[in-house]
Amino acid sequence: MRFTSQTSSDGVNEQLFTLDATDELDAIPGVLWTPEGGTGPRPLILLGHGGGRHKKAPEIVARAHRFVTESGYAVVAVDVPAHGDRPRVEEYDRLATENQARVEAGDELAPLIADFQALVARQTVPEWRAVLGAVQRLDHVGTGPVGYWGVSLGCGLGVPFVAAEPRVRAAVLGLGGASASAEAAAGITVPVEFLVQWDDERVPRAECLALFDALASTEKALHAHPGRHGELPAHEMDSTLRFFARHLG
Repeated sequence: MRFTSQTSSDGVNEQLFTLDATDELDAIPGVLWTPEGGTGPRPLILLGHGGGRHKKAPEIVARAHRFVTESGYAVVAVDVPAHGDRPRVEEYDRLATENQARVEAGDELAPLIADFQALVARQTVPEWRAVLGAVQRLDHVGTGPVGYWGVSLGCGLGVPFVAAEPRVRAAVLGLGGASASAEAAAGITVPVEFLVQWDDERVPRAECLALFDALASTEKALHAHPGRHGELPAHEMDSTLRFFARHLG
């Protein structure tokens, strides 16, 4: 794990890093936010960004700063394959072009998104597990409890990750459908808050509700709001902070 830059502002320390490539993994660019001058152990949140976004998208940075300043957590985000500082992936570009053509020909969008996310998740799950291990070895993070937050693409990739990663104790997921993640969702037993946009034009409402139903968690809550896919209300972050405080400390 190599740090490439470090800055601090408003009590938040930001470190850009690269987790070097191995025989099993590509090089992974990421960013870690922690309380300025703080030491571990402390809870850690992994943030999954949306499709076409990246580790330092404005909404990711804003969310990370609230976790750090209001809860004292460490927060990490990485670029998923073919996003941000990652190189283009010919196979993903080909699928995106094919899917666009199929939508224009009248095919439903949700199953195409599901197939793409399932393909990417096979790469991101081991990557994210490796990132967690590297970050938790840092003195200013340590091996505290872990949470996951991700919607849209962050949900499609996050569901199989949370199902596979025993260090995750609680997760906020949403704006994702059962056709992508129902099988993996059956392996999730940790507490979950699940976010739905009632007028979502990308993921049909029935798909979202079916994914919520597929979660095996005995403690799960559905938060539904009117609006389209990208119109998640800002006040949901207040609930997220309370949710993680209950389960991570």
